[in-house]
Amino acid sequence: MPSLFDIKDRVYIVTGATGALAGSAAAYLAAQGAKVVWLGRSLEKLEAAVARARQTTPDAQCLPLAANVLDRPALERVRDAVLEKWGRVDGLLNGAGGNMPGATITPDKNFTDLDFDAFRQVIDLNLNGTVLPSLVFLPTMLAGGRGSIVNYSSASAPQAISRVVGYSAAKSGVENFTRWLAADMARVSGGKIRVNALMPGFFLGEQNRRLLTNEDGSLTARGKLIVQNTPFGRFGEAAELHGAVHYLLADASNFVTGTVLAVDGGFTTFSGV
Repeated sequence: MPSLFDIKDRVYIVTGATGALAGSAAAYLAAQGAKVVWLGRSLEKLEAAVARARQTTPDAQCLPLAANVLDRPALERVRDAVLEKWGRVDGLLNGAGGNMPGATITPDKNFTDLDFDAFRQVIDLNLNGTVLPSLVFLPTMLAGGRGSIVNYSSASAPQAISRVVGYSAAKSGVENFTRWLAADMARVSGGKIRVNALMPGFFLGEQNRRLLTNEDGSLTARGKLIVQNTPFGRFGEAAELHGAVHYLLADASNFVTGTVLAVDGGFTTFSGV
């Protein structure tokens, strides 16, 4: 009897695969024997990421393909290339996302200082950059008779966290979209297509490192506040998301859809008092 966690030769597309969290997940999936499509905007960065993955997994089955998650024709070309090479798509990890300074309210400002163009760009990247790949790759999963989509939410989605107004709004939209699409796909596919989301807590990456740590590696005031409000008392490490990603993509979660799985060291369970 095959293992419920066996993902060998499954075909997974990972968007944002040059980022810290999605890139780590892509390398992990390849190490587990999956066939992984590394999708990002820079082919040079994708090829470098794949090369790093192959240093630890020489036989990793990786396909780096460049595309913007907001460019439908580019995503359709990716779909066609994947089908030509591997013949199907078994899952989609919507890892593309991020923030930008104009959509963040610094301590010396308030909402009226918001750069609306930046806000709109953050919504586009995080929300529409989840919706559009799902729209492009879902028909292939439906045709194959099975599939799992895993979206990325954030600890800023279910509660107000200062500064990150654009990112919070976008990730709240991702959570609602996850539930909506889960219900729709359950009806359309007879339960063969599942849609869930991960809710990472605070993980250090290139985008937030300067906000949370000083040049000497010590915590900034905001970094200290986050750690104080995380019962585990530390930031997460990218590898600590691997188990949740694996579970949601594998057959082990066959009756799980529309859920948001928190991997946050207890941050969202704690009031801070």
